[in-house]
Amino acid sequence: MTDLLESFTPGLPEQAVAAAPPPARRVWRHARVATLADARGWGLIERGAIVTEDARIAWIGTEADLPALGKAAVEEHDLGGALLTPGLVDAHTHLVYGGHRAHEFELRLQGASYEDIARAGGGIRSTVAATRAASEDELFALASRRLRTLRDGGVTTVEIKSGYGLSFEDEARCLRVARRLGQTGVGVVTTSLAAHALPPEFEGRADDYIAAVCAWLPKWHSQGLVDAVDAFCERIAFSPAQVERVFETAKSLGLPVKLHAEQLSDSGGAELAARFKALSCDHIEFLSDAGVAAMRAAGTVAMLLPGAFHFLRETRLPPIAALREAGVAMAVSTDHNPGTSPTLSLPLMIHLACVDFRLTPEEAVRGATVNAARALGLADRGTLAAGQRADFALWDHEHPRELAYWFGHPACRGTVVGAT
Repeated sequence: MTDLLESFTPGLPEQAVAAAPPPARRVWRHARVATLADARGWGLIERGAIVTEDARIAWIGTEADLPALGKAAVEEHDLGGALLTPGLVDAHTHLVYGGHRAHEFELRLQGASYEDIARAGGGIRSTVAATRAASEDELFALASRRLRTLRDGGVTTVEIKSGYGLSFEDEARCLRVARRLGQTGVGVVTTSLAAHALPPEFEGRADDYIAAVCAWLPKWHSQGLVDAVDAFCERIAFSPAQVERVFETAKSLGLPVKLHAEQLSDSGGAELAARFKALSCDHIEFLSDAGVAAMRAAGTVAMLLPGAFHFLRETRLPPIAALREAGVAMAVSTDHNPGTSPTLSLPLMIHLACVDFRLTPEEAVRGATVNAARALGLADRGTLAAGQRADFALWDHEHPRELAYWFGHPACRGTVVGAT
């Protein structure tokens, strides 16, 4: 099937146009459909069909129950018995950067820790240098190839963080690239992660750098570059007090927040993020019971990143049982980045979430659809139902549990974004 694609701009209302042409109506038939529309279960529809009008789902059900569509022109697509699921949502990526860090991977295999490398000037800072050295067009070309690989694996919406520029203009360049990527056939949400690491020109002056970030954010926001704000709260990054200043600035701008929290230690970051009603807390291997309770009360999503866990050969698991018992929604994403998770396969992350983190196949698939959309504050995707955005992925599988079972197999037949 030929990929049918439409770009979108998050947060912008659809424009009403006087005397608009009739909606483009399409019928997608002959598929096994997993809607994930209810709180539990796959929502399987055997011999299913979907009717779309422009970018939205107008009807979904069995082919036998297809409504009469009148005399309006209808474009029909036979899906050949494919499994059809909501398009995957990769809700945590660092897609825009220059260079790579394969040499650091080798050092870790020889015994160096992530923190050792970072303190020696490697880690995030080495990617910052490579990113600053690349032109905007070079960054776009590199990130475009990465985004295409994600889409080929079933992804229809992706969050892209900045954080490898760490200056006003370099961060802006990365955010502009992310916005451009949103015009290439995959939905893109942009997140400012300027509070990612301390740049060399601010060495020993972390508070001054945080003050600079707080001054830059309103300018990026006024330029339409930022949908959300993130920070790295950790002993090798920024303290809870410093992150709170960033979050207060985001709050003043009406921007939602999220947090890299409790990856290497329990800093109380999750509780801080929950106070600001954060969309998600990400990594959370060292999340405490108090953090779980705070996230539950705030409705904050637990973002599980099995790629980084695997790549760093970590042994401390996120508190999956506690999160499950508390009813905290769990999302699964790639965390694509050059230092700790250089993967571009969200289906592989679904598999690792089951094998390493002990999620059920349904939990893992929901984590990359329903809950990942929630972690981005997007209520119009992640499930298949009337009124939802018509984003879906087609698979060479008989049942959605196979998304977790197979790994290393390119099983995605194609993606549809906004039903064009």
